[in-house]
Amino acid sequence: MKYANNILETIGNTPMVKMNPLVKDVDALVLAKYETFNPGNSVKDRMALKMIEDAEADGRLKPGGTIIEGTSGNTGMGLALVAIVKGYKLICVMADKQSKEKMDILRAVGAKVMVCPTNVEPDDPRSYYSVSKRLAEETPNSWYVNQYDNPSNAKAHYESTGPEIWEQTDGKITHFIVGVGTGGTISGVGKYLKEKNPNIKIWGIDTYGSVFKKYHETGVFDENEVYSYITEGIGEDILPENVDFSIIDGFTKVTDKDAAVYTQRLAKEEGMFLGNSAGAAIKGLLQLKDHFTKDDVVVVLFHDHGSRYVGKMFNDDWMRERGFLEEEVSTAVDLVKNHIEKPLITVKTEELVSHAIERMRKFQISQIPVLDSEGFVGSVDESALFTAFLEDKNTGDTPIREIMNDPFPIVKANTSLDEISGLIKNGNPAVLVALDNGKHHIITKYDVISHIK
Repeated sequence: MKYANNILETIGNTPMVKMNPLVKDVDALVLAKYETFNPGNSVKDRMALKMIEDAEADGRLKPGGTIIEGTSGNTGMGLALVAIVKGYKLICVMADKQSKEKMDILRAVGAKVMVCPTNVEPDDPRSYYSVSKRLAEETPNSWYVNQYDNPSNAKAHYESTGPEIWEQTDGKITHFIVGVGTGGTISGVGKYLKEKNPNIKIWGIDTYGSVFKKYHETGVFDENEVYSYITEGIGEDILPENVDFSIIDGFTKVTDKDAAVYTQRLAKEEGMFLGNSAGAAIKGLLQLKDHFTKDDVVVVLFHDHGSRYVGKMFNDDWMRERGFLEEEVSTAVDLVKNHIEKPLITVKTEELVSHAIERMRKFQISQIPVLDSEGFVGSVDESALFTAFLEDKNTGDTPIREIMNDPFPIVKANTSLDEISGLIKNGNPAVLVALDNGKHHIITKYDVISHIK
């Protein structure tokens, strides 16, 4: 009989899979190291096990102890599996930009989850770095993992992931590409591969809002490059000790939109249901295609599973809200089709200014068409209300007809995007589109801007 003694014995030995349609324009053999086959569905299982075993060996982690770590979700899952088998408690500290699915999964395997704000400095007491350290200091018999600076992180990949890739490619690998977060994967795998063949190129995938690329190229930690971003699992606003920049040959940056779009494309075109960092990785590989030749063997590592992103990158409403959904927009009706069922908010000529203000506040809008018995006869927007207020502080009791502007232009459903943009550019705050069902909808500057590619 062949079986594992526990779930931890199934970590590693993940498959290598040839990429096909998405890399048809790349003159190289492109292989994916498919890490979702680990029991926790991510590459982080490897280093979670290694970090805990090393901490047990030198006494940092004692029987019955509590493991504490700041995580984007995947390391937490790996730690949770090991904690279950070995009898430890686990507290995971996460930033609020991480998907709800990741938080729910961690709770499902018994971890306690604490959520911290994303958009704060690393040394802010509310950051997930600071909260993790504080909890470790306050919790008896606890161990703070610190995957960013823990050398066992990179060592796990030096001992397992790197040798697997070398063996699976029969030593023919020429390039290794992977997203960089804590730095353990790229540094551990890169170190092993370069010891085997120093000519192998190691490329890191970075994201906009992260410091890695510029620091690698200039040695300058530019705080102006640090800002909030959507992509999960890669990029940092700190320099983890596990990132060995001497091993990395270069970085390429991928936008939030491209990472999200290619996450969907991996599923729909390759049948690979993967996480957000995989989308960034494959787009980064395509950006680097001029570095490859037909004789090269390029390995890209995919970190985690798509089930952790069903409410984000695999949700069209979420993608659409951020302008990530690749939709053809050329006419007026295209601009409003995503909210075409919502009623047009209007105000009548004899209603008071206070009514218009209340409607703007309730529906979070800035422009309202004005109606009378004949149809659309005017409009009000924030600027008109502001001007009226400056002239009379008691303007709330004034009828709308006394302060309204000209009515918004009305266009047909098939009016071109260029024509609508021209109308708005010429001083109209908004445009009304007459729909085929006899109803009207409003198009604002924001509607046009949100569809800029």
